[in-house]
Amino acid sequence: MKQLERRTWAEISLPNLEHNYRALRAMLAPGCRFLGVVKANAYGHGAVRVAQKLEQLGAEYLAVACLGEAVELREAGIRAPILILGYTPADCGGELLRYGLTQTIYDAGTARAFSEAACRAGKRLRVHVKADTGMSRLGWLCGGAALERAADDIQVVCALPGLEAEGIYTHFANADSDEDYTMEQFTRFLDLLAELERRGVTFQIRHCAASAAVLKYPCTHLDMVRPGIALYGHYPDPSCEGLDGPGLIPVMTLKTRVASVKDVPAGTPVSYGCTHVLERDTRLAALTAGYADGLPRVCSDRLEVWLQGRRIPVVGRICMDMCMADVTGLDVHPGDEAEIFGRHLPAEEAAALAGTIQYELLCAVSPRVPREYLEQDGGKTL
Repeated sequence: MKQLERRTWAEISLPNLEHNYRALRAMLAPGCRFLGVVKANAYGHGAVRVAQKLEQLGAEYLAVACLGEAVELREAGIRAPILILGYTPADCGGELLRYGLTQTIYDAGTARAFSEAACRAGKRLRVHVKADTGMSRLGWLCGGAALERAADDIQVVCALPGLEAEGIYTHFANADSDEDYTMEQFTRFLDLLAELERRGVTFQIRHCAASAAVLKYPCTHLDMVRPGIALYGHYPDPSCEGLDGPGLIPVMTLKTRVASVKDVPAGTPVSYGCTHVLERDTRLAALTAGYADGLPRVCSDRLEVWLQGRRIPVVGRICMDMCMADVTGLDVHPGDEAEIFGRHLPAEEAAALAGTIQYELLCAVSPRVPREYLEQDGGKTL
């Protein structure tokens, strides 16, 4: 990337991604498959490049949220199986078959529509059945009295012509911090599996463990795990730290550049709303990153950036395309690099200031921010 183009950019370390993959993979029993979650543009890291790397490393499966994300990967040459975790319109069965995708099934009506599409095409559509064990999102409710009804429906769905029911899965609602509820969900899932097996319905791939359960509950790994945030070097919760041995390493470092530096007298207001008034003569740097790049505006006057080996406070309101930082006492010049989060400043800190989670902060890095991929040899590609 040319110097003049690098106003704000995200450095994506493929070696760090590989480190995290291998650290998580080492926690699995032999034969347990690895599904890399690359939905939401791989949590902001760039779905195509991340998927290419995971495929190269040997991940058996990938997962996305929707049909469009899956098609993007297929058209980029990704050949690994891709599971769509969410909604696909019932009339899109042809696209699922054309691109060789695996669709989540969570209601009988959509299952019948996909079955009919597969029969018309003379093909078989691979599906994974979703069980709702306590997330109250997608899937058949299967706790308590709902178990029999869920088993009835799933048995019928799995027998539909044109569908290949390869897998079944559920999703934990609070695996990062509530072991009792997680084990309650896991028990409901096992009870459903047992009831289906009693009826002669079995699955090649049973899965329920996302990042937190991969790290905390080996008993839930079953036939496949689905790490997402952990792949990108972030723990779902501090209680998960250290459970993976070598430690996860953040993959993304978000950087920006100094646009201007000037000395501003005490008493001068800074940025929109004049909410920050300088208490002393101050050297201010205007940085080329704002909320349109992914900086939470709610962090105005609280965020810190890393510049010349130290934390620097952002002052005044964060603007759409810029923000201002107090660089008093530093020899700062236009063009200098500043880190917003990543190598020196954990994304978790900025997320906490914004009252959110690191997942949202990573996903919020906007499309206009170029992703610059760092290769194993230290070289860079766009």
